[in-house]
Amino acid sequence: MCFLEVRSAHPDEMHSLTCQVVKMTGIGEVDFLTFDPIAKKKRTVKYDVQAVAVIVVVLKLLFLLDDKLEWSYSGLAEAYNEEHREGKPQFDFRKWYQVMKKTFDEKRRNWEEARAKYSWKTERPIYRSHIDKSVAYKRREMVKNLQKQFSALVGSTPVVEKKPPSSFQFNWTEEDTDSPCFHGHSLQGLLITKGQSLITKNSLYWLSTQRFCKSYCKHVTTYEESNFSLSYQFILSIFSFLLRVKTSALHEEVSLIEKKLFEKKYNESQKRSRPKKVRRH
Repeated sequence: MCFLEVRSAHPDEMHSLTCQVVKMTGIGEVDFLTFDPIAKKKRTVKYDVQAVAVIVVVLKLLFLLDDKLEWSYSGLAEAYNEEHREGKPQFDFRKWYQVMKKTFDEKRRNWEEARAKYSWKTERPIYRSHIDKSVAYKRREMVKNLQKQFSALVGSTPVVEKKPPSSFQFNWTEEDTDSPCFHGHSLQGLLITKGQSLITKNSLYWLSTQRFCKSYCKHVTTYEESNFSLSYQFILSIFSFLLRVKTSALHEEVSLIEKKLFEKKYNESQKRSRPKKVRRH
C-alpha cells in the first residue's frame, strides 16, 4: 500500500507531493547534495536529472502509469469537466497526452532536422603558423565588414545570430488557443480526504527495476523499453529530450529514488527474486 499524505490542500498539489517525496527520500539534505571527493563511494550529483526523476516518481504515485489506471482516471476527469464547465477543471491525463504527443513529435522532428543540417565547421580553425593566423583573421574581418556595408546599402535584414540552447521547448500560455494550457487544473480527482490531510487515491505502485549492480556504483544494469508501459516510456522521452540525456540515464535515477522511497518493498522483492538454496543430503 502506497499512500502519500498532503498536510494541507494547496492549489498546486503537484508541488506539495514533490516536496514530500524529496523529504521522505532525504535527497534534499545538504550532505546528499554536496559532492565529497574524499568519500569512498564517489557519485556525482546530477541535479537536473534527479529533480526530473522526482517528478516522474510523483506521476507514478498519482497515475501509476501502467497503461490502464491513468486512462481510467482520464475518463472520470472528462466526465467531471463536462458536468462542471464553470468550475475549476480536473486534470485529464488523456487530453494532456494528446497535446504533448503532438507537440513533442513536432519539436523532436525539428530538432533532428536542424541537427542533420548543422554545418560542423569549427569557428577556430588550426593554423600552421602565427603569420597564417594573422592573415586569416584580417581576411575574415574584412569579409564581415563588407557584408555589413552591403546589407546596409541594399536594405536587407541583418543575419540573426545563433541563439544559445534553451530547455523551454514546450512553452505556451493560456492565451494560446492552438495549444491548451493545463495551468490551474486540479488534482482533486486523484486525491481523497482523510481527516485533515489528503492522500493519493491510487494505492498501488510498481518498481521501475529490481536489478542493481552488486558493486558500489549502484547502477541499473539494463533498460529495455519493451519491459515498460507506453505511458512511462513517453514521460521519460519528454524529459530526456528536454535535458538532452539518454532515456536510460533518467530511468536509472528514477530507480535510485524509488529504492530510497520504498526500501522495505524493494528488499522484499529482492528476496523473492533470489533463487532458493536447495539442501544437499
